[in-house]
Parts: sequence; structure tokens; C-alpha cells
Amino acid sequence: MGKMRIGLQLYTVRDELAGDFAGTLRKVAAMGYEGVEFAGYGGMAAQELKGLLDELGLEAAGSHVNIARIRHHLREEITYLQTIRAQYLVCPCLNALEFQSEEDWRKQFAEFNEVGRICAGEGLTFCYHNHAFEFKHTVDGQQVFDALYDTVLASLLQMEMDTGWVHYVGRDVAACISRYTGRLPLVHLKDYEGTDEEGKLRTTVVGQGVLPLQEILRASREAGARWVIVEQDRCYGPSLPCAGSSLQWLLDHGSEFLEYNRIGER
Repeated sequence: MGKMRIGLQLYTVRDELAGDFAGTLRKVAAMGYEGVEFAGYGGMAAQELKGLLDELGLEAAGSHVNIARIRHHLREEITYLQTIRAQYLVCPCLNALEFQSEEDWRKQFAEFNEVGRICAGEGLTFCYHNHAFEFKHTVDGQQVFDALYDTVLASLLQMEMDTGWVHYVGRDVAACISRYTGRLPLVHLKDYEGTDEEGKLRTTVVGQGVLPLQEILRASREAGARWVIVEQDRCYGPSLPCAGSSLQWLLDHGSEFLEYNRIGER
């Protein structure tokens, strides 16, 4: 069973990207990340971004594409991802307010089935990234998180598990990962210290929070995950140093689970 590679979800450093998109990618590469997962492209044309990634030796691990873009501009998004050689098109979230009944969820499952069919036909893998609300709704007595993957074929929908939210809702993260062995190419490693006054996760540098990270890394590798992707929703300090500290923790504590080929460049 192969080891996992290390990526960064660029939403983590969105403040830096807003000021200098290309320059921030250069800094992420210089830190030693092997890949990045996009959440927007900074207005760069696909061929231009591909050239920059090639120059920096960064792989496009995938991209978060919001549901509106998926519904109305899917072919355009697919073409962009093909150009930058990204394998995974990820729906990062849904609007919980749209789901007032089980039938609403069934319609969403059907939509994902069709999106997955189109992506698969173009050589891409469609994934869904969870938050917490998928565990608070049910379909036929089953939590939506599980009902989704039981309903849509694995060939059409894979999982990007957000480990922070799975832990937050009280599920055993390692057991949940094991349950989806073979269907979990992307794992978001999101550590947190607790919640704030709004009930949002107080995310922190990987290794400084409450997640059982060694168990998660071991389970992820055994489940066949290809990428472990650092994501820190909010950084309580400059975001680039936070991203660097998370990477360093993984290199110091997770090497037995990780394939890492950039040590000489750090």
C-alpha cells in the first residue's frame, strides 16, 4: 500500500493569495509542499497556471469548485482542471438551508450522480468535502454523510473527508476512514482546539489541537488515501507560517505514513 503525499488547501493562505497569487504559490513551494488544492485561481488562465506549477514543481492535487459553478459551468471547470493536470474536482460545500426534506437530499444525490458521470467521462474524479451538517440530517434513518455514499456509485463519487468536522460531530475519525477504504483519495487534516462563540471550529496548526493525528494518518494510509491535505480555516496569526508549521509537524511525526520527495528543496 503506497504512502500519501502532502498538499495544502490554498484557502488556508487566502489572505496572502489575495495580495499576490503567484508569489504566494512560490512561497508554498519553497516551504516544501508537494501539491496544492485550489479554491479559485487568482484570475490566472489555465495555461499560465500550469506553467507556474511546472516551474515550481508543484502538483495540482485538485480543486474546490462551488456548487453554482458545478451547476452552470461544469464543462469550463473540467477543461481548466485538465489543463493544469488536476485529477480531483471537489464540491466543497452545500447550502444547508436548501435542504428542508429528505426529498431535497435525494435530488442532490441524483445531481451528484450526473456530475460524477460527466467528470468520469472526461477522466476526472468527482469528490465531496463534508462539514458538520451532513451528520445532522438523515435520509431513510441514515445520516446524510453515509446515505450519500451508499446512494451514489463509488465510480461516480469519491470522498474528501474533513477530519476536523468528523471529529467535531463525535464520530470516531479513524473508524470512519476505515469504513470508506478505497473511496477516500483525499484527506483534509484539519486540527482544532475547540469552538468559538459562534460554534465554529477554532482551527489550529496541525499537531496543536485535539485530533488523534497518528491514528488518522495510519487509517488514511491503510484506506488507500493518496493525498493528506492541510487545511486551516482560520489562522490566528500570519497564515503562511501556520502552513509551514503544519508541514513541519507532518514531516517530524508522520514520516512512516508519507511519501515525501522534496526534502532537499526545503
